[in-house]
Amino acid sequence: MGPDKKMLLNIVILGFGFMFMFTAFQTCGNVEQTVIKNFNSSEFHGSGYTSMAIIYGVFSASNLIAPSVVAVVGPQLSMFVSGLVYSGYIAVFIYPLTWSFYMASVLVGIAAAVLWTAQGNLLTINSTEHTIGRNSGIFWALLQCSLFFGNLYIYFAWHGKVHISDKDRRTVFISLTVISLVGSFLFFLIRKPDPNAGVSEASESLLPPDGVSDKSSEPSPQGLCSQALEAFKKAMKLFCTKEMLLLSASIAYTGLELTFYSGVYGTCIGAMTRFGEDAKGLIGLSGIFIGVGEILGGSVFGMLNKSNRFGRNPVVLLGLFTHYLAFYLIFLNIASDAPIAPEEGTNLQAFLTPSKEVALLCSFLLGLGDSCFNTQLLSIVGFTFPEDSAPAFAVFKFVQSISAAVAFFYSNYLLLQWQLLIMVLAGFFGTLTFFMAEWVSVSKRRDSDYDSI
Repeated sequence: MGPDKKMLLNIVILGFGFMFMFTAFQTCGNVEQTVIKNFNSSEFHGSGYTSMAIIYGVFSASNLIAPSVVAVVGPQLSMFVSGLVYSGYIAVFIYPLTWSFYMASVLVGIAAAVLWTAQGNLLTINSTEHTIGRNSGIFWALLQCSLFFGNLYIYFAWHGKVHISDKDRRTVFISLTVISLVGSFLFFLIRKPDPNAGVSEASESLLPPDGVSDKSSEPSPQGLCSQALEAFKKAMKLFCTKEMLLLSASIAYTGLELTFYSGVYGTCIGAMTRFGEDAKGLIGLSGIFIGVGEILGGSVFGMLNKSNRFGRNPVVLLGLFTHYLAFYLIFLNIASDAPIAPEEGTNLQAFLTPSKEVALLCSFLLGLGDSCFNTQLLSIVGFTFPEDSAPAFAVFKFVQSISAAVAFFYSNYLLLQWQLLIMVLAGFFGTLTFFMAEWVSVSKRRDSDYDSI
Protein backbone atom coordinates (compact mmCIF):
# COMPACT_ATOMS: atom_id res chain seq x y z
CA MET A 1 0.00 0.00 0.00
CA GLY A 2 1.39 3.40 -1.00
CA PRO A 3 2.07 6.06 1.64
CA ASP A 4 -0.84 8.25 0.48
CA LYS A 5 -3.32 5.36 0.72
CA LYS A 6 -1.92 4.34 4.09
CA MET A 7 -2.34 7.87 5.44
CA LEU A 8 -5.88 8.09 4.06
CA LEU A 9 -6.73 4.73 5.67
CA ASN A 10 -5.39 6.03 8.98
CA ILE A 11 -7.63 9.09 8.70
CA VAL A 12 -10.66 6.85 8.01
CA ILE A 13 -9.85 4.59 10.99
CA LEU A 14 -9.34 7.67 13.16
CA GLY A 15 -12.73 8.97 12.03
CA PHE A 16 -14.49 5.66 12.75
CA GLY A 17 -12.90 5.43 16.20
CA PHE A 18 -14.18 8.90 17.07
CA MET A 19 -17.56 8.09 15.49
CA PHE A 20 -18.12 5.15 17.86
CA MET A 21 -16.82 7.01 20.91
CA PHE A 22 -18.90 10.10 20.29
CA THR A 23 -21.97 8.15 19.23
CA ALA A 24 -21.97 7.28 22.91
CA PHE A 25 -20.69 10.52 24.46
CA GLN A 26 -22.57 13.09 22.39
CA THR A 27 -25.80 11.13 22.80
CA CYS A 28 -25.10 11.04 26.54
CA GLY A 29 -24.58 14.81 26.61
CA ASN A 30 -27.72 15.42 24.56
CA VAL A 31 -30.02 13.54 26.95
CA GLU A 32 -28.32 13.68 30.36
CA GLN A 33 -30.12 16.78 31.65
CA THR A 34 -33.47 15.23 30.69
CA VAL A 35 -32.44 11.90 32.27
CA ILE A 36 -31.37 13.61 35.49
CA LYS A 37 -34.68 15.47 35.75
CA ASN A 38 -36.48 12.10 35.53
CA PHE A 39 -34.17 10.25 37.96
CA ASN A 40 -36.11 9.32 41.09
CA SER A 41 -33.56 9.54 43.90
CA SER A 42 -33.38 11.90 46.84
CA GLU A 43 -29.65 11.08 47.16
CA PHE A 44 -28.70 12.42 43.74
CA HIS A 45 -28.36 16.19 43.30
CA GLY A 46 -26.38 16.50 40.07
CA SER A 47 -27.00 18.80 37.11
CA GLY A 48 -26.18 17.95 33.50
CA TYR A 49 -25.32 21.57 32.74
CA THR A 50 -22.99 21.75 35.76
CA SER A 51 -21.32 18.48 34.77
CA MET A 52 -20.63 19.77 31.29
CA ALA A 53 -19.33 23.05 32.70
CA ILE A 54 -16.89 21.05 34.86
CA ILE A 55 -15.84 18.91 31.90
CA TYR A 56 -15.09 21.86 29.65
CA GLY A 57 -13.52 23.90 32.46
CA VAL A 58 -11.09 21.09 33.32
CA PHE A 59 -10.67 20.43 29.59
CA SER A 60 -9.53 24.00 29.01
CA ALA A 61 -6.97 23.93 31.84
CA SER A 62 -5.72 20.46 30.88
CA ASN A 63 -4.95 21.59 27.33
CA LEU A 64 -1.93 23.38 28.77
CA ILE A 65 -0.33 20.05 29.72
CA ALA A 66 -1.90 17.79 27.06
CA PRO A 67 0.95 18.23 24.51
CA SER A 68 3.41 17.13 27.19
CA VAL A 69 1.34 14.02 28.00
CA VAL A 70 1.04 13.07 24.34
CA ALA A 71 4.76 13.73 23.88
CA VAL A 72 5.59 11.17 26.56
CA VAL A 73 2.89 8.53 25.92
CA GLY A 74 2.37 8.85 22.16
CA PRO A 75 -0.87 9.82 20.37
CA GLN A 76 -2.20 6.29 19.79
CA LEU A 77 -2.02 5.11 23.42
CA SER A 78 -3.17 8.56 24.59
CA MET A 79 -6.40 8.23 22.59
CA PHE A 80 -7.03 4.68 23.84
CA VAL A 81 -6.68 5.52 27.53
CA SER A 82 -8.74 8.69 27.08
CA GLY A 83 -11.46 6.61 25.41
CA LEU A 84 -11.63 4.34 28.46
CA VAL A 85 -12.23 7.40 30.66
CA TYR A 86 -15.06 8.52 28.36
CA SER A 87 -16.63 5.07 28.70
CA GLY A 88 -16.39 5.35 32.49
CA TYR A 89 -18.26 8.66 32.46
CA ILE A 90 -21.10 7.15 30.43
CA ALA A 91 -21.22 4.09 32.71
CA VAL A 92 -21.84 6.36 35.73
CA PHE A 93 -25.40 6.92 34.45
CA ILE A 94 -26.23 3.23 34.88
CA TYR A 95 -26.54 4.03 38.57
CA PRO A 96 -25.81 7.74 39.17
CA LEU A 97 -24.28 8.97 42.42
CA THR A 98 -23.52 12.65 42.92
CA TRP A 99 -19.86 12.16 43.89
CA SER A 100 -19.07 9.68 41.10
CA PHE A 101 -20.91 11.84 38.56
CA TYR A 102 -18.82 14.93 39.28
CA MET A 103 -15.59 12.96 39.76
CA ALA A 104 -16.09 11.40 36.33
CA SER A 105 -16.73 14.88 34.93
CA VAL A 106 -13.29 16.03 36.14
CA LEU A 107 -11.56 12.95 34.70
CA VAL A 108 -13.28 13.31 31.32
CA GLY A 109 -12.13 16.92 31.15
CA ILE A 110 -8.51 15.78 31.49
CA ALA A 111 -9.01 12.89 29.06
CA ALA A 112 -10.67 15.16 26.48
CA ALA A 113 -7.63 17.45 26.33
CA VAL A 114 -5.30 14.52 25.73
CA LEU A 115 -7.68 12.90 23.22
CA TRP A 116 -8.12 15.96 21.00
CA THR A 117 -4.46 16.95 21.12
CA ALA A 118 -3.49 13.45 19.98
CA GLN A 119 -6.19 13.57 17.29
CA GLY A 120 -4.85 16.84 15.90
CA ASN A 121 -1.34 15.41 15.84
CA LEU A 122 -2.39 12.23 13.99
CA LEU A 123 -4.52 14.20 11.54
CA THR A 124 -1.55 16.40 10.64
CA ILE A 125 1.15 13.72 10.34
CA ASN A 126 -1.17 11.69 8.11
CA SER A 127 -1.79 14.66 5.79
CA THR A 128 0.15 16.75 3.34
CA GLU A 129 -0.23 20.44 2.58
CA HIS A 130 -2.58 19.48 -0.28
CA THR A 131 -4.66 16.87 1.62
CA ILE A 132 -5.08 18.56 5.02
CA GLY A 133 -8.38 20.17 3.96
CA ARG A 134 -9.74 16.95 2.45
CA ASN A 135 -8.71 14.89 5.47
CA SER A 136 -10.24 17.43 7.87
CA GLY A 137 -13.54 17.11 5.99
CA ILE A 138 -13.41 13.29 5.98
CA PHE A 139 -12.64 13.14 9.69
CA TRP A 140 -15.36 15.68 10.52
CA ALA A 141 -18.01 13.86 8.45
CA LEU A 142 -17.20 10.51 10.09
CA LEU A 143 -17.14 12.07 13.55
CA GLN A 144 -20.54 13.66 13.06
CA CYS A 145 -22.10 10.35 12.01
CA SER A 146 -22.10 9.83 15.78
CA LEU A 147 -24.96 12.30 16.09
CA PHE A 148 -27.04 10.29 13.64
CA PHE A 149 -26.69 6.76 15.04
CA GLY A 150 -26.84 7.54 18.76
CA ASN A 151 -29.82 9.83 18.53
CA LEU A 152 -31.67 7.46 16.19
CA TYR A 153 -31.43 4.90 18.97
CA ILE A 154 -32.75 7.45 21.51
CA TYR A 155 -35.65 8.33 19.23
CA PHE A 156 -36.89 4.74 18.95
CA ALA A 157 -36.14 3.92 22.60
CA TRP A 158 -37.95 6.92 24.05
CA HIS A 159 -40.61 7.68 21.44
CA GLY A 160 -43.96 8.30 23.13
CA LYS A 161 -42.52 8.26 26.66
CA VAL A 162 -43.50 11.09 28.96
CA HIS A 163 -41.25 9.84 31.78
CA ILE A 164 -37.87 8.09 31.49
CA SER A 165 -37.86 5.12 33.88
CA ASP A 166 -34.81 3.65 35.64
CA LYS A 167 -34.99 0.61 33.33
CA ASP A 168 -35.06 2.84 30.24
CA ARG A 169 -32.03 4.74 31.53
CA ARG A 170 -29.97 1.63 32.35
CA THR A 171 -30.68 -0.02 29.00
CA VAL A 172 -29.61 3.07 27.06
CA PHE A 173 -26.42 3.74 29.03
CA ILE A 174 -25.21 0.13 29.09
CA SER A 175 -25.51 0.13 25.29
CA LEU A 176 -23.70 3.48 24.99
CA THR A 177 -20.86 2.29 27.24
CA VAL A 178 -20.22 -0.76 25.01
CA ILE A 179 -20.29 1.39 21.86
CA SER A 180 -17.74 3.79 23.38
CA LEU A 181 -15.37 0.91 24.20
CA VAL A 182 -15.50 -0.31 20.59
CA GLY A 183 -14.31 3.10 19.41
CA SER A 184 -11.39 3.08 21.85
CA PHE A 185 -10.07 -0.27 20.61
CA LEU A 186 -10.27 0.85 16.96
CA PHE A 187 -7.34 3.23 17.57
CA PHE A 188 -4.99 0.25 17.68
CA LEU A 189 -5.62 -0.32 13.96
CA ILE A 190 -3.88 2.94 13.00
CA ARG A 191 -0.58 2.16 11.27
CA LYS A 192 2.67 4.08 11.39
CA PRO A 193 2.86 6.57 8.48
CA ASP A 194 5.95 7.32 6.43
CA PRO A 195 7.73 10.02 8.52
CA ASN A 196 8.62 11.89 5.32
CA ALA A 197 5.10 11.82 3.85
CA GLY A 198 3.36 14.29 6.15
CA VAL A 199 2.89 18.02 5.91
CA SER A 200 6.60 18.65 6.18
CA GLU A 201 9.78 17.02 7.35
CA ALA A 202 9.53 19.14 10.44
CA SER A 203 6.57 16.98 11.40
CA GLU A 204 9.22 14.74 12.94
CA SER A 205 9.27 17.23 15.81
CA LEU A 206 5.60 16.53 16.55
CA LEU A 207 5.69 14.44 19.69
CA PRO A 208 6.80 10.84 18.98
CA PRO A 209 8.76 10.87 15.70
CA ASP A 210 6.96 7.77 14.43
CA GLY A 211 3.48 9.16 15.11
CA VAL A 212 2.55 6.16 17.26
CA SER A 213 3.64 4.73 20.55
CA ASP A 214 5.59 1.64 19.41
CA LYS A 215 9.08 3.10 19.45
CA SER A 216 11.85 0.50 19.55
CA SER A 217 14.03 2.43 21.98
CA GLU A 218 12.82 4.06 25.15
CA PRO A 219 14.15 7.56 25.89
CA SER A 220 15.57 8.37 29.28
CA PRO A 221 13.39 10.01 31.96
CA GLN A 222 15.41 13.21 31.48
CA GLY A 223 14.68 13.06 27.75
CA LEU A 224 10.95 12.61 28.39
CA CYS A 225 10.85 15.57 30.77
CA SER A 226 12.72 17.72 28.26
CA GLN A 227 10.34 16.65 25.49
CA ALA A 228 7.29 17.38 27.65
CA LEU A 229 8.62 20.79 28.67
CA GLU A 230 9.38 21.65 25.06
CA ALA A 231 5.81 20.75 24.03
CA PHE A 232 4.44 22.98 26.81
CA LYS A 233 6.65 25.89 25.74
CA LYS A 234 5.51 25.50 22.12
CA ALA A 235 1.87 25.65 23.19
CA MET A 236 2.46 28.88 25.13
CA LYS A 237 4.43 30.39 22.24
CA LEU A 238 1.78 29.49 19.65
CA PHE A 239 -0.99 30.94 21.80
CA CYS A 240 0.67 34.37 21.51
CA THR A 241 1.08 34.35 17.72
CA LYS A 242 -0.95 36.80 15.66
CA GLU A 243 -2.73 34.02 13.75
CA MET A 244 -3.84 32.13 16.86
CA LEU A 245 -4.96 35.27 18.67
CA LEU A 246 -7.11 36.17 15.67
CA LEU A 247 -8.52 32.65 15.42
CA SER A 248 -9.34 32.59 19.13
CA ALA A 249 -12.56 34.59 18.69
CA SER A 250 -13.82 32.18 16.03
CA ILE A 251 -12.76 29.16 18.08
CA ALA A 252 -14.52 30.60 21.15
CA TYR A 253 -17.71 30.95 19.12
CA THR A 254 -17.60 27.26 18.21
CA GLY A 255 -17.42 26.51 21.93
CA LEU A 256 -20.55 28.56 22.63
CA GLU A 257 -22.60 26.99 19.86
CA LEU A 258 -21.24 23.51 20.71
CA THR A 259 -22.81 23.98 24.14
CA PHE A 260 -26.06 25.07 22.59
CA TYR A 261 -26.57 22.32 20.03
CA SER A 262 -25.10 19.47 22.13
CA GLY A 263 -26.83 20.15 25.43
CA VAL A 264 -29.18 23.12 25.57
CA TYR A 265 -31.28 22.79 22.42
CA GLY A 266 -32.21 19.15 23.02
CA THR A 267 -33.24 20.03 26.57
CA CYS A 268 -35.38 22.89 25.22
CA ILE A 269 -37.22 20.59 22.83
CA GLY A 270 -37.80 17.98 25.53
CA ALA A 271 -39.25 20.66 27.84
CA MET A 272 -41.87 21.86 25.32
CA THR A 273 -45.14 20.37 26.56
CA ARG A 274 -46.88 21.82 23.49
CA PHE A 275 -45.05 19.19 21.43
CA GLY A 276 -47.15 16.59 23.29
CA GLU A 277 -45.98 13.03 23.92
CA ASP A 278 -43.41 13.33 21.14
CA ALA A 279 -41.28 15.85 23.07
CA LYS A 280 -38.84 13.33 24.62
CA GLY A 281 -38.48 11.37 21.38
CA LEU A 282 -37.86 14.63 19.50
CA ILE A 283 -34.62 15.05 21.48
CA GLY A 284 -33.19 12.09 19.59
CA LEU A 285 -34.70 13.19 16.29
CA SER A 286 -33.21 16.66 16.76
CA GLY A 287 -29.79 15.11 17.29
CA ILE A 288 -30.21 13.13 14.06
CA PHE A 289 -30.94 16.29 12.07
CA ILE A 290 -27.94 18.02 13.65
CA GLY A 291 -25.87 15.04 12.55
CA VAL A 292 -27.24 15.17 8.99
CA GLY A 293 -26.22 18.84 8.77
CA GLU A 294 -22.76 18.07 10.18
CA ILE A 295 -22.17 15.14 7.80
CA LEU A 296 -23.38 17.05 4.75
CA GLY A 297 -21.23 20.05 5.65
CA GLY A 298 -18.15 17.97 6.41
CA SER A 299 -18.43 16.10 3.11
CA VAL A 300 -19.13 19.09 0.87
CA PHE A 301 -16.72 21.52 2.50
CA GLY A 302 -14.02 18.87 2.66
CA MET A 303 -14.24 18.57 -1.13
CA LEU A 304 -14.17 22.35 -1.50
CA ASN A 305 -11.04 22.43 0.63
CA LYS A 306 -9.42 19.94 -1.72
CA SER A 307 -9.48 22.41 -4.57
CA ASN A 308 -9.09 25.44 -2.23
CA ARG A 309 -10.10 27.60 -5.21
CA PHE A 310 -12.30 29.96 -3.24
CA GLY A 311 -10.48 29.81 0.08
CA ARG A 312 -12.01 29.27 3.51
CA ASN A 313 -13.75 32.61 4.02
CA PRO A 314 -16.89 31.93 1.93
CA VAL A 315 -17.54 28.70 3.83
CA VAL A 316 -17.25 30.45 7.20
CA LEU A 317 -19.55 33.24 6.01
CA LEU A 318 -22.10 30.63 4.91
CA GLY A 319 -21.85 29.10 8.38
CA LEU A 320 -22.59 32.44 10.01
CA PHE A 321 -25.68 33.10 7.87
CA THR A 322 -26.90 29.54 8.45
CA HIS A 323 -26.60 29.95 12.21
CA TYR A 324 -28.28 33.35 12.18
CA LEU A 325 -31.28 31.84 10.38
CA ALA A 326 -31.40 28.99 12.91
CA PHE A 327 -31.19 31.37 15.89
CA TYR A 328 -34.00 33.55 14.53
CA LEU A 329 -36.32 30.58 13.96
CA ILE A 330 -35.53 29.12 17.40
CA PHE A 331 -36.32 32.50 18.97
CA LEU A 332 -39.72 32.45 17.25
CA ASN A 333 -40.50 28.76 17.89
CA ILE A 334 -39.20 27.81 21.37
CA ALA A 335 -40.43 29.18 24.72
CA SER A 336 -38.02 31.53 26.46
CA ASP A 337 -37.85 29.49 29.69
CA ALA A 338 -37.31 26.11 27.97
CA PRO A 339 -33.58 25.80 28.88
CA ILE A 340 -34.30 26.08 32.61
CA ALA A 341 -37.83 24.59 32.78
CA PRO A 342 -38.62 22.09 35.60
CA GLU A 343 -39.25 18.35 35.07
CA GLU A 344 -42.84 18.88 33.96
CA GLY A 345 -41.70 21.22 31.18
CA THR A 346 -43.01 24.60 30.06
CA ASN A 347 -46.46 25.59 28.81
CA LEU A 348 -45.30 28.96 27.52
CA GLN A 349 -45.46 29.75 23.82
CA ALA A 350 -43.03 31.85 21.82
CA PHE A 351 -44.08 34.06 18.88
CA LEU A 352 -45.20 31.17 16.67
CA THR A 353 -47.37 28.17 17.38
CA PRO A 354 -44.70 25.58 18.30
CA SER A 355 -43.81 23.54 15.21
CA LYS A 356 -41.90 20.25 15.32
CA GLU A 357 -40.89 20.72 11.69
CA VAL A 358 -39.36 24.13 12.37
CA ALA A 359 -37.58 22.74 15.44
CA LEU A 360 -36.00 19.97 13.34
CA LEU A 361 -35.10 22.37 10.53
CA CYS A 362 -33.24 24.46 13.10
CA SER A 363 -31.39 21.33 14.26
CA PHE A 364 -30.23 20.73 10.68
CA LEU A 365 -29.13 24.36 10.30
CA LEU A 366 -27.21 24.24 13.60
CA GLY A 367 -25.30 21.18 12.40
CA LEU A 368 -24.61 22.58 8.94
CA GLY A 369 -23.34 25.89 10.30
CA ASP A 370 -21.17 24.15 12.88
CA SER A 371 -19.49 22.04 10.19
CA CYS A 372 -18.74 25.22 8.19
CA PHE A 373 -16.78 26.69 11.09
CA ASN A 374 -15.07 23.55 12.35
CA THR A 375 -13.87 22.12 9.02
CA GLN A 376 -12.32 25.45 8.13
CA LEU A 377 -10.76 25.90 11.58
CA LEU A 378 -9.26 22.40 11.48
CA SER A 379 -7.92 23.17 8.02
CA ILE A 380 -6.43 26.58 8.80
CA VAL A 381 -4.78 25.41 12.05
CA GLY A 382 -3.18 22.44 10.26
CA PHE A 383 -2.18 24.70 7.35
CA THR A 384 -0.75 27.49 9.50
CA PHE A 385 1.09 25.34 12.09
CA PRO A 386 2.14 22.16 10.23
CA GLU A 387 5.34 21.82 12.24
CA ASP A 388 3.68 22.22 15.65
CA SER A 389 0.33 20.53 15.17
CA ALA A 390 -0.02 19.02 18.66
CA PRO A 391 0.49 22.27 20.63
CA ALA A 392 -1.56 24.18 18.04
CA PHE A 393 -4.55 21.87 18.42
CA ALA A 394 -4.10 21.96 22.19
CA VAL A 395 -4.46 25.76 22.08
CA PHE A 396 -7.47 25.33 19.76
CA LYS A 397 -9.20 23.07 22.29
CA PHE A 398 -8.15 25.26 25.23
CA VAL A 399 -9.99 28.26 23.81
CA GLN A 400 -12.97 26.24 22.59
CA SER A 401 -13.45 24.35 25.83
CA ILE A 402 -13.17 27.34 28.15
CA SER A 403 -15.89 29.14 26.18
CA ALA A 404 -18.02 25.97 26.29
CA ALA A 405 -17.54 25.76 30.06
CA VAL A 406 -18.72 29.36 30.45
CA ALA A 407 -21.73 28.66 28.21
CA PHE A 408 -22.77 25.53 30.15
CA PHE A 409 -22.50 27.52 33.37
CA TYR A 410 -24.75 30.36 32.23
CA SER A 411 -27.18 27.87 30.64
CA ASN A 412 -28.32 27.06 34.19
CA TYR A 413 -29.63 30.61 34.58
CA LEU A 414 -30.19 32.52 31.32
CA LEU A 415 -33.41 32.51 29.35
CA LEU A 416 -33.26 31.36 25.73
CA GLN A 417 -33.25 34.79 24.08
CA TRP A 418 -30.18 35.92 26.03
CA GLN A 419 -28.27 32.78 25.11
CA LEU A 420 -29.13 33.38 21.45
CA LEU A 421 -28.04 37.02 21.64
CA ILE A 422 -24.64 36.03 23.06
CA MET A 423 -24.09 33.63 20.15
CA VAL A 424 -25.17 36.21 17.55
CA LEU A 425 -22.58 38.72 18.80
CA ALA A 426 -19.84 36.10 19.23
CA GLY A 427 -20.49 34.70 15.74
CA PHE A 428 -20.12 38.12 14.13
CA PHE A 429 -16.78 38.91 15.78
CA GLY A 430 -15.54 35.35 15.28
CA THR A 431 -16.21 35.48 11.56
CA LEU A 432 -14.55 38.88 11.20
CA THR A 433 -11.37 37.73 12.96
CA PHE A 434 -11.29 34.48 10.95
CA PHE A 435 -11.17 36.54 7.74
CA MET A 436 -8.20 38.46 9.14
CA ALA A 437 -6.41 35.27 10.24
CA GLU A 438 -6.90 33.68 6.82
CA TRP A 439 -5.40 36.73 5.13
CA VAL A 440 -2.38 36.74 7.48
CA SER A 441 -1.83 32.99 7.10
CA VAL A 442 -2.03 32.94 3.32
CA SER A 443 0.19 36.03 3.05
CA LYS A 444 2.87 34.45 5.23
CA ARG A 445 2.79 31.19 3.27
CA ARG A 446 2.99 33.10 -0.02
CA ASP A 447 6.01 35.09 1.24
CA SER A 448 7.66 31.89 2.47
CA ASP A 449 7.17 30.18 -0.89
CA TYR A 450 8.59 33.24 -2.66
CA ASP A 451 11.68 33.31 -0.42
CA SER A 452 12.36 29.63 -1.09
CA ILE A 453 12.55 30.12 -4.86
